[in-house]
Amino acid sequence: MSGHNKWSKIKNKKAVTDAKKSKIFTKLLRMISVEAKIAQGNIDSPGVRTAIEKARAANVPNDNILRAVKKASESGGENLESVTYESYGPGGCALIIDGLTSNRNKAAAEIKHILSKNGYELAAPGSAQWAFTKKDGEWIPNDTMELEDVDLEKLERLVDELEDNDEVQSVYTNVS
Repeated sequence: MSGHNKWSKIKNKKAVTDAKKSKIFTKLLRMISVEAKIAQGNIDSPGVRTAIEKARAANVPNDNILRAVKKASESGGENLESVTYESYGPGGCALIIDGLTSNRNKAAAEIKHILSKNGYELAAPGSAQWAFTKKDGEWIPNDTMELEDVDLEKLERLVDELEDNDEVQSVYTNVS
């Protein structure tokens, strides 16, 4: 029975790639929904246009994009708000965690749990922002720092865990 295992191998690889795509698509569509709600469904507003361009760059289907805009412009949709958390990570590097959530308390608890599980905690608002400048919705580090290999591995593990959370949109660090 040559090749009897081929489909199961393909199926497992496809499941992994589909899960990654789904997570990215969900985050981008949430961002479109928030921007569309702010713009009251106006697709020509700069925030919505930028969010749609990011989604198209990640190959999100147009039907999904239009559905997200329509759903957000209708009344009674999920009310998502933008949240920003700050922390210090391995080797003293600054972290800024941007997210979208419908429940601030739940999001804060999840972020705190992930940080504490890795041995870190939330910092006071404004305590890590000094290391960054916000430009076009992105946090750009003012100065970068070098980390040792051990700390770099810890940081990668922490960032991966944070980005796996559905409510976290992006994590910024001042590590080169």
